[in-house]
Amino acid sequence: MKHPFSLVLILLFGALHANTSWSQKRFSHADSLMGHNGPARSCYDVLHYDLHVEFDIANQQLKGRNDITFQLTRPSKTERLQLDLQAPMVLDSIVFSGKSINWKKDGNAYFIEVPYMAKAQLVSTYFHGSPRIAKHAPWDGGIVYAQDPQGQPWVSIACQGLGASCWFMCKDSQADEPDAADMYFTVPNPLSCVSNGRLIEKLPGDKTTTFHWQVRNPINAYNIIPYIGNYSELSETYSGVKGPLSIHFWALNSHAKQAKLRMPEIKKTLRAFEYWFGPYPFYEDGYQLVEAPYLGMEHQSAVAYGNGFQNGYLGMDLSGTGYGLKWDYIIVHESGHEWFGNNITTKDIADMWVHEGFTDYSETLYTEYYYGKEAASAYCLGIRSSIQNDKPIIGPYGVNTEGSGDMYYKGANMLHMIRAIANNDSLFHQLLVGLNTEFYHQTVTSEQVEAYIEKTLGLELTSLFDQYLRRAELPELVVTKKGEEMLLKWSHCAPDFRCQVVCSEGTFWVDTKTATAVKINPTRRFAIDPRMLCSIKQK
Repeated sequence: MKHPFSLVLILLFGALHANTSWSQKRFSHADSLMGHNGPARSCYDVLHYDLHVEFDIANQQLKGRNDITFQLTRPSKTERLQLDLQAPMVLDSIVFSGKSINWKKDGNAYFIEVPYMAKAQLVSTYFHGSPRIAKHAPWDGGIVYAQDPQGQPWVSIACQGLGASCWFMCKDSQADEPDAADMYFTVPNPLSCVSNGRLIEKLPGDKTTTFHWQVRNPINAYNIIPYIGNYSELSETYSGVKGPLSIHFWALNSHAKQAKLRMPEIKKTLRAFEYWFGPYPFYEDGYQLVEAPYLGMEHQSAVAYGNGFQNGYLGMDLSGTGYGLKWDYIIVHESGHEWFGNNITTKDIADMWVHEGFTDYSETLYTEYYYGKEAASAYCLGIRSSIQNDKPIIGPYGVNTEGSGDMYYKGANMLHMIRAIANNDSLFHQLLVGLNTEFYHQTVTSEQVEAYIEKTLGLELTSLFDQYLRRAELPELVVTKKGEEMLLKWSHCAPDFRCQVVCSEGTFWVDTKTATAVKINPTRRFAIDPRMLCSIKQK
């Protein structure tokens, strides 16, 4: 999630900022080790995590083991593998082929050498420590120690961007997801632990209980999360596109009644998104919503929920139209990430607009499914007031750095504009389903997604993507009346920017060099389609 919502009153059409160059920011060697999918990462493919973690909540410590099954991707005598574990966590040992092996440490990266074998291999990593405590989860992440209304422990983790290596050793790169995972979380009695996928077994002890959860689909490491507390489970079955889908809402014991009232909203959300995007991507693992001690996160098949059992975003309508108060923002937005973010995952967080732009637009699509196109467009245009045009939406590659928070509102409105240019709702619907089919359970780049959009819609969008994703400033459309014509020209943008403009007279190619003449129909008022994401200067 990491939603950058703020009540910043910036009018979109007046917010023109100079392009912020990423070259002005200095990145460290540690940034590169964390963000770059270099030879020591690309040389192997993670197949499975077998994660065992015991939580000592009273002392805010944990200890654990992660058995990592992997396969080398290229033949050689030996390979140098990078694993990650962030300070202040401590690595105790690494065991390979039954023997402890040495490692070389470089900041939070650990390098080991293993012999080449064509078959799958296993390395066991042992660690302990006190993970970084989140300052303001989920935005400034880490482990969260909280209390429920009865004063009992309530613990979870949110680590998108920061990385899962803040609490367990793993290959901490979005470019590689284990094909499946088993999690064994040991917590003090009488607390419960909820995690991703399905609960396989509970192993009770005198003072602790171990909860074994299993995920049967590829999952990114930052999505593997324990939720520890006094939970009640609410269960129902949803009749989905692929058949029965189990849905569960794990709420604190004191909130079970409020949670029950939210169950219909879960089904409504799944129904709308299965229509727009295709089948829920993780039927084998089920769908879970888990009350968390922070606002929300898209933890695959175990979505974090902290919206207070109310509609809107903490009771607020981000669009200012009233439509945002007709549904629970966290259920809708975070569930949208099951398709964009979890099913389709970007290899580098610099491309996270693919997660957030499409998911933010899923709010518009949800609104359209239940309240119609006019309501949906009003909602999408309403969230424009939070666009800041401060820096490019796509961040710098290889240094674990996201782009502008505009990836949400600006990304959604860019898609809304592309839909207007395409002028074919059936084809646009086909695009959304096609993306989740073509890139099913895959990691991707922005360029792959951009190319797929262009091919599916049959549009030339290269210049549009470069302007809206790789530059900060919002383009200005200069409109000049000349006799019975309107002259259209782009300004405040890339010198070679060329993009179609939708107006009351049709759709026209417009560039920065020569004005495009549009003949005016005297029987109606000339107007630029409000879905065009630009400022407008009348002359």
